[in-house]
Amino acid sequence: MNKKQKRIARQILIGLLLFLCGIAAEHFGSVVSNVLLLAAWIGAGYNVIWDAFGKIKAKKPFDEEFLMTLASGCAVLLGDFSEAAAVMIFYQVGELFQSIAVERSRKSVAELMDLRPDVAYILKDGVAEEADPEDVQVGDLLLVHPGERIPVDGVIVEGAASVDTSKITGEAVPVDVTVGDKVLSGCINLSGVLTVRAESEFASSTVAHILDLMDSASEGRSKTEALITRFSQKYTPSVVIAAVILAFIPPLFTGFNFTTWIHRALNFLVVSCPCALVISVPLAFFGGMGGVSKSGMIAKGGIALENLANIDTVVFDKTGTLTTGEFRVVRVDSQTEDLLDLVAAVERVSHHPIAKAIAGEGRQSFEASDVQEIPGQGIRAVVNGRSVMAGNQRMLASMGLEAPEIDGATVVYAVIDGSYAGAIVLEDTIKDGASECLQALKKHGVKRTCMLTGDREYAAKLVADKLSLTDFKHSLLPQDKLEAVKKMLDEGRKVAFVGDGVNDAPVLTMATVGVAMGGVGSDAAVEASDLVLLKDDLRGLPKAITIARRTLAIAKQNIAFALIIKFGVMLLSIPGIANMWLAVFADVGVAILCILNSFRAMKSE
Repeated sequence: MNKKQKRIARQILIGLLLFLCGIAAEHFGSVVSNVLLLAAWIGAGYNVIWDAFGKIKAKKPFDEEFLMTLASGCAVLLGDFSEAAAVMIFYQVGELFQSIAVERSRKSVAELMDLRPDVAYILKDGVAEEADPEDVQVGDLLLVHPGERIPVDGVIVEGAASVDTSKITGEAVPVDVTVGDKVLSGCINLSGVLTVRAESEFASSTVAHILDLMDSASEGRSKTEALITRFSQKYTPSVVIAAVILAFIPPLFTGFNFTTWIHRALNFLVVSCPCALVISVPLAFFGGMGGVSKSGMIAKGGIALENLANIDTVVFDKTGTLTTGEFRVVRVDSQTEDLLDLVAAVERVSHHPIAKAIAGEGRQSFEASDVQEIPGQGIRAVVNGRSVMAGNQRMLASMGLEAPEIDGATVVYAVIDGSYAGAIVLEDTIKDGASECLQALKKHGVKRTCMLTGDREYAAKLVADKLSLTDFKHSLLPQDKLEAVKKMLDEGRKVAFVGDGVNDAPVLTMATVGVAMGGVGSDAAVEASDLVLLKDDLRGLPKAITIARRTLAIAKQNIAFALIIKFGVMLLSIPGIANMWLAVFADVGVAILCILNSFRAMKSE
């Protein structure tokens, strides 16, 4: 337990011992018993009483400490010492339970915050010098021993090891890395000594981005949380006024029996304490944020979870979101046997993604010479004594050749020795998990899944058909995507937009929920989003929706349960049916049950 919890536990123990002694001392006379019970009241609740008077002095009295102090203090003045002590002890039990619950839910989020590396070892002339991670510069060589966190994003230049990436990506299985592999800051080296070349400074590293996100995550309160806060601000003074009326107005018409009605008013006050609502609703949303973080995602506050729970439409960007942006050869229409080998030899000198996809398919024994780039058309070279050209339809047109109609997302045409020789058809590859994500969204009741892309119609339709999307729009500029999402919102839809690029930032901001792919993606996209999938895996989205819906359901359950029980017992207090013990249950008991219910929001599944 932390310092606060130990103090409350100590007060409960002192109060309980004095309370039991006070009950036992009734055999020796009421004075001794009352003194012990009064001591139990003060011992258990001196901090509550002190805080209540402090807030009265600050002219901000209407909170749960004030209600408890007023109710138990009036019981003392009426000589009901045992009830006063019992109320305060049980109230402190509720406070201890509440504190433990909050810390537990915070811990699930704080674990993600425990990413910052303590030290970096920079290699200088072969000697490792200890330094602060913030002092690391791009290009520095870093030594990372087993058990240490990688200080900044980098590339392994020597060594091999297993790396724990769970706090960054949510992936439980360690990843084996070796020379040439990228490693992210905040990950833990589990085995082997690594030499890593720094690719970023600490301020722009993955772990710094995540820590910045977590710092701001708890700021966005949900509408439900804000509603409960406004409700409690009006509710508390209202019940105090109602209790005063209950204590002093009915006796004027029932024989001036003020003692009976004051007792009923005290019961009314104990029941009315709003702590079950004030803590359990924010606790549910904080628990939901913890559940999301365990799955390798960050939700920016309760408002993000609440909006996500109500989503009925999900809109995707294409490249980098539904597809990898990496092309693969799917078909070769050839009029010569070695066309793919010849074109691959030409494309090996190019750095274009399409060229790389073709280059990996052909035989390495073919080499190109006299390479010449043709801007806007393609590339020309001599391969094995033959003139080879690879490019688009404009290249064929410039040579007076006619391009045949070929169905394909991306087509590279080949001209060999001045004659049309065939074509290579390529497609952008669908991301792992994209299909599973779409299927899960349909099971979640998402009515519409749409793709917005700047690609041409054929490429867009190909992806939309493979993933069974309900709709797609192609050949869009960034402002067109913005207009498309705005139209959906105007139709009353609750829209989640999933993207990863700088040009997606305006749409992410406009959507009901903006979802950024990859915590190491575009800074602008991450900043504009409400939910960040740290691991570049779309399967996290339906999981986040599940957690969000469960969180919202729990918050609503807590509100309904607390209000029904409280108002029911408050009404029973008016005719005197509900005694102080039932009032204590309706306050502390209900709070504990709501807190226990809120724990369910912390599940990551």
